[in-house]
Amino acid sequence: MSPKAILRAPLERIESVFDAAFTPALNPLYQLGALGWFFYWIVAVSGIYLYMFFDTGVEQAYASIERITHVQWYAGGVMRSLHRYASDALVVVVMLHLLREYLLDRMRGARWLAWFTGVPLLWLLFAAGVSGYWVVWDELAQYVAVATTEWLDALPLFGEPIARNFLHPSALSSRFFTLLVFIHIFVPLAMLFVMWIHIQRLSRPRVNPPRLLALGTLAMLLALSVARPAVSHPPADLARVPGAIDLDWFFLFPLPLHDHYSGYVLWAAVGALTLLALALPWLPPMRRTPAAVVDLENCNGCGRCVADCPFDAVTLRPRTDGAAFSEEAVVDSDACVSCGLCVGACPSATPFRRRSRLSPGIDLPEIPIATLRERVLDTAGKIREPVRILVFGCRHGVRLDRVAETGTGVMVLPCVAHLPPSFIDFLITRARVDGVLLTGCRDGDCHHRQGIGWMEQRVGGRRDPYLRSRVPRERVAWTWLGVDGEARLRKRIESFRETLRAAGPCRRTPAGTKDEVGRPLGSDAPAGGR
Repeated sequence: MSPKAILRAPLERIESVFDAAFTPALNPLYQLGALGWFFYWIVAVSGIYLYMFFDTGVEQAYASIERITHVQWYAGGVMRSLHRYASDALVVVVMLHLLREYLLDRMRGARWLAWFTGVPLLWLLFAAGVSGYWVVWDELAQYVAVATTEWLDALPLFGEPIARNFLHPSALSSRFFTLLVFIHIFVPLAMLFVMWIHIQRLSRPRVNPPRLLALGTLAMLLALSVARPAVSHPPADLARVPGAIDLDWFFLFPLPLHDHYSGYVLWAAVGALTLLALALPWLPPMRRTPAAVVDLENCNGCGRCVADCPFDAVTLRPRTDGAAFSEEAVVDSDACVSCGLCVGACPSATPFRRRSRLSPGIDLPEIPIATLRERVLDTAGKIREPVRILVFGCRHGVRLDRVAETGTGVMVLPCVAHLPPSFIDFLITRARVDGVLLTGCRDGDCHHRQGIGWMEQRVGGRRDPYLRSRVPRERVAWTWLGVDGEARLRKRIESFRETLRAAGPCRRTPAGTKDEVGRPLGSDAPAGGR
């Protein structure tokens, strides 16, 4: 078992606890990226408010912060505390987000850009936080200023040591202090630009947490700000060395290392860790599955694959083959993760087709729809129990080979939403099975971002291609469990089997029966197409 798999097991258990406490829709572990954006805006808004009352200057800075904290405690004081605690919370969610994406292996292949831009975001985040402690200009700021400038002086970047600005009170000028304020404003703006790049390859990125989670988080930060307000140390005095200080360990944990190791050693260690982090998406080298391919003979440019791709890997371009359609789908192989959501969205990806080769408008070379149809029929044909259940799952959920039984067939797909709804229609209306059970990643945390949501909407008739109403809904079920849900999946299969047993055996749809729009139900007309 790999180290990632070993560490992922306790993560799954923690997420199960959070699911029970918050529900999957509000589980903060599934919203770490969105919470990061939320905390960033809290820091930005509170920082703008504080800047309106802040005086730049060596002598004026500390006094203005004290006025904000104590004289205007009901507004400025709360804003200062909110600024501090939201900044700390931002560090926590960013580090958890990084760790979780690594353990879930969501930073390799076509997903490398988000990880690669996330590493410099860490540098910018800590630069913004550290510079924020300088501008208060209390004893803690003095310690931070001396430690960081001595660390920076180990690099051959400056003509003269910048730490000399803090050797004596007369050495520090207000111009230098104004530069610090500029840095503290500029770095968060640079962060925002990199954050924008960070989500460029994502379709419908989640930059806002659910409203209830956002309000609850804000309420907790406000309560903490009132109960334990952020206050300053005594004013900085370069004529003496500060005594005991209360460090913010979220931002300032590296600084005490400078008391024991030289700046060269620390820069070497930090540089090595940064390079290693940047290289992780390619360590070890992975075998990329082939990207989706477009068959123009069966593509009418409807755009469903474009709408459903979670990574903006499919776009519509002007037609190139002279067909009577204005556009065609084009796949960016560098951005495609081979999840199959586009195939599940294609109306021509239907097992009902007999009169022509089974090749949809877009397909996965790894598991073409024609091959999927053969495997599905083969698996369904091997089920011998009176109540025949076929379970479709994804590679990132429960290991289905452990629940495969005589009365349960299993099919593993890149993502459950790779399965076109017409396959469910085909299996049930042709009486190949008595019921279809869908499973996959955890509810609210699809490995391919939107697979669970799209599949629920297709089956529920809210997203095209939809599962036609002729399919009895009691014969279709889903349960989203994650890799640690084997026991729960077994129970769900048994309860589903009891439901199907009560419904009776599945019967083939009689030829000549028509659906709600007058199409013959016994025909081979594609399901969900237009």
